[in-house]
Amino acid sequence: MLDPRSVPFAAQIHPQARPARRLTWDSREAGPDTAFVALPGEKMHGNRFVERALAAGAPFVLTDLDVPRAVRVDDARGALFAWARSERAKNPLVVGITGSAGKTTAKSYAAAALDAHFMPVFNTMPAIACFLVQYGASQKPLVVEMGIDHIGEMAELMDLVRPDVGVVTTIGPAHLEQFGMVETIAHEKGQILTARRALVGSQAAAFFPKAQFPHVDSYGFGDVTFRGEGLELSPQAARFRFGGMGVILPLASRVQAEAAVLGMVLAREAGIALADAAVRMSAVEVPGGRYRLHPGRFTVIDDAYNASPVAVRAALDALHALKPEGEVGRRISVLGRMLELGPTERELHAEVGSYAREQADLTYGVGEFAQELGERAFATVPELLADLLNEVRDGDIVLVKASRGISLTPEQRAVTGVGLDVVVEALLDQRDR
Repeated sequence: MLDPRSVPFAAQIHPQARPARRLTWDSREAGPDTAFVALPGEKMHGNRFVERALAAGAPFVLTDLDVPRAVRVDDARGALFAWARSERAKNPLVVGITGSAGKTTAKSYAAAALDAHFMPVFNTMPAIACFLVQYGASQKPLVVEMGIDHIGEMAELMDLVRPDVGVVTTIGPAHLEQFGMVETIAHEKGQILTARRALVGSQAAAFFPKAQFPHVDSYGFGDVTFRGEGLELSPQAARFRFGGMGVILPLASRVQAEAAVLGMVLAREAGIALADAAVRMSAVEVPGGRYRLHPGRFTVIDDAYNASPVAVRAALDALHALKPEGEVGRRISVLGRMLELGPTERELHAEVGSYAREQADLTYGVGEFAQELGERAFATVPELLADLLNEVRDGDIVLVKASRGISLTPEQRAVTGVGLDVVVEALLDQRDR
């Protein structure tokens, strides 16, 4: 329980304030077991929602307002972060994971291997702070996804999370509007490797050579420090061995398999039986849109949650590694726009499109860079679907990937070619008729 009378900072505690099980910065999640932190936002202050949280039964609210059940402080954000650091210090093992792609997948497998508490999908600084307050004192390990989109953010995250193990999954062009170039991305994300234990995925290893980073070890397949052996990929599963233990991951790709190698490394170093870690990882289901494979009379790969050049290439590699069923089955890529790539975005889309033509039998592009992304190019999603649904046939494997554009309306997404979850839904609907 989170007792407001035991907070590690000076506060005026309202006599009606009571302990909570959870803590949230989102007033919509406040309730009888969930306290609310009123934080300043880009457009409005959380104080506007304090009454809503109290009406929902929040056990207490962290705020500078004089209201019932208040834990009253001058700076709610500073108080939350101080509380988070205090609780985090009680945990024996915290793993921080960053990278240009594959963070959520790596987090899912690492947490399963360690039997750890882990961050949900939403991983802003306030969300991470609330997570640390809630689970920091647990004797279970913690796995925290530490994504960044601007210079200086990783330094702030490191000060908050202070991971014992720092992991970089991949390095590639993403958020270039803020970072400018890939070397800056590597430098910023690489700050996580100042943790006492540092690991990088096989693709990221080139950015952190042993000669310059002797304390950093690599994991994955091939020429790495800790490698999985005998990787086998099929539409049904990914299989490999690590430390003499077989690992089977249903409906998984090489990306998931590499994340599972990370899980095995972390489990072994934490003294956890590899057999137990392998069993837990075999049951992992990554969130929707992150390489979720839907087999059937034709197979749909839903990787539409988000996209960057390195992530699209990985998805295309996974598509190419799968063998279509029957004599007529084909590998088909459906790609939409990648966001936040800065002034070189057309060139980057063209490079990805060229790679798609090498890895797939038939390529589609939609939106502003449709011509660069696919041999069949369409301005809007409805136009794309009209052709794609008529084209796809039994035995095909169809990959769908693009950036989400979460700030866009459904109509804007249809025009711009971002947020291709509607394409996945249409394909599955047609497949299951």
